[in-house]
Parts: sequence; structure tokens; C-alpha cells
Amino acid sequence: MLKYNIIKKDELEGRQAMMVRAAAIILSFVFTGIFMVIIGYNPIQVFTKMISGALGTEMRIQETITKSIPLVITSLGILVAFKMKFWNIGGEGQIMMGALGASYIALNYADSMASFPLLLLMALASIVCGGLWALIPAFFKVKLGTNETIFTLMLNYIAIKIVQYLQYGPWKDPNASGFPKVANFAPAAHLPSLFGIHIGWIIALVLAAAMYVFMKYTKKGYEIEVVGESPNTAKYAGMNVNGIIIMALIISGGLCGLVGMIQASAIEKTLSATLSGGLGFTAIITTWLSGLKPHFIVITSIAFAVLLQGGVYIQIAMQIPSAVAEMIQGIILFFVLGSEFFIRYKFVKGDK
Repeated sequence: MLKYNIIKKDELEGRQAMMVRAAAIILSFVFTGIFMVIIGYNPIQVFTKMISGALGTEMRIQETITKSIPLVITSLGILVAFKMKFWNIGGEGQIMMGALGASYIALNYADSMASFPLLLLMALASIVCGGLWALIPAFFKVKLGTNETIFTLMLNYIAIKIVQYLQYGPWKDPNASGFPKVANFAPAAHLPSLFGIHIGWIIALVLAAAMYVFMKYTKKGYEIEVVGESPNTAKYAGMNVNGIIIMALIISGGLCGLVGMIQASAIEKTLSATLSGGLGFTAIITTWLSGLKPHFIVITSIAFAVLLQGGVYIQIAMQIPSAVAEMIQGIILFFVLGSEFFIRYKFVKGDK
């Protein structure tokens, strides 16, 4: 019996990689179309409605961009850790802790501060809280060699439970008729809008450009990449590997924490245990699809937002069950993510 081994290969050139990805996208639409026909829907109509639902009107475009904003910033945070091969699966928890820090400022200082300094303080609090939450697994990684994947994943649930405790206990709104919710933020704590979309889109674009410069042209960005490629090489070059890990995770968690502030201030207008909405996990996909390149993160995040918004729209416009819409998204993602595997790895014949 023949055995096959999976080995890493030299990554394909840009044009070849694009061809593989394009083929994967085409195959995903073919298989999704077959699935649609089997369950009784017209695939052309479904795809048309998805695009229309995401980009068909000004309001739908605004909704799609709004969905892409937290994905862009969270993905940038995840990218910093992944560049160093520190598998930060804790974006969800870092978003929640960032939202918690921002909410504390909003609930306690909104009446005594003007909007602009209040929002700046909320952003700072969210970055600090998210960064400190990411610092916990980083510390244990450098000191005890713990598994960061499991550690960051567990911290997600702890962060959510902390917010739930506050929501049902000390921060419960006494004017909510017994409903377990945190009080809504004062208008001063709401992010302003520009062109019908909250200014998070400006923050996302600025951060994407800054991350590109940081990773490509700064010493610290270079050190992060070297540690990711070979910690031993980094040590021989005189780099403080443990310090670089700590720094990178603070940046990673800080960016995710900022997303918590944006979602709490611009979308929820309060703090809730459902605020993160799976963003930390979805951002892992968009980060990986970007090839760990900051400028491509913007593209992959918008593409994913189109998929999400289109999936929501066809549920309403065509009465397609949510499970079917999610399966369509899943099939497309399966092929696109699968293409990344074939770009980086290959099968070779092994021993019998």
C-alpha cells in the first residue's frame, strides 16, 4: 500500500499562487451551484442576490464596510502574533477585555468629559486591557513554555464570563426593568460617522498602512519575522527573543482590544457578552487568506464581509434558511482555504 507524506515546499510565485486561488474560487462556485440545484434553488439567482445584498445599494455597501472594519483591525492584531508563529487564538477574549476597559471609561466619565478626549481615553483603555490580556499567555510561554494555542483559547471563555458577571451583576442597568444588560453609553461615548459609516473605517485603513510600514521597514518588525523563522538564529544575532515575544503579543492584543472599543462605542452602544460575535475566530481566516500581508488583509476582510452580508440578505430576500446560507459560505471558504494548503505543501510518495 502506497503511503503519502505531506511536506512543505517553496511557495509558488505570485502569478502561480493567484492562478491556484482563482481555480479554487471557480471550483467553490461550481460545487456551491451543484449544492443549490440539489436543494432546489437557482444558483445564478442565489449568487446574484448575494452580490446585490452586499453591494447593491449605498446602504448595503455601508453595512458591508461596517462588517469589514473589525475584521481588518482584528486581523492586523492576529498577523503580528502569527508572523512570529505564536498562534494567538485569543482574539475573542482580547476584544472582550478591550470592550470592558472602554466601557468602564464610558460609563464613569461620559458626563464629565468632552467627546473627543473621552473617545481617546476609551481607545487607550481598550488597547491597554487587550494588550494585558494577551500578555498573560505570552508571559507563560516565555517562562514555562506553555502551549499558546490552548492558553489563548481558554482565556476567551474567561473573558466572556467576566463580562457576563458584570452584565448580570455590578454593572447591571437598574433602569432595564430587570433585564440583564449594561446601561447604554451616553452620546459623547459614541464614535462619530463619516459618509454614513462610523470612523472605524479610517482607523482601520490607517492601522493597515502603519502595520505595513512597521513590518516591512522597522527594526522591530524585522525582529518579529526573524523570531518567527528561527528563534535560535534570533538568539545568535543577539536579539532578546523573550522580549520580542512579549512586545509582539502586547501589540497583537492591543489591536484586538481596540476592536472591542469600536464595537462597543459604534455598534452596540454598550457592553455585552455577545459583542465579539466570533470576530476573533473569523479574523484567523482572513489573516491566513491574506498571506500574512497587511495590505491584503483589507482586501480579504472586505471579501469576507461581502460573503457575510450577502448570506444575511439571501435569508431575507429568498427565504433561504440560515443553515443553507452558512453552508454556502462554508463551501466557498473550504475551497479558498484548501488552495492555501496546495500553495504551501505537497504530497510525496513514502515507503510502503
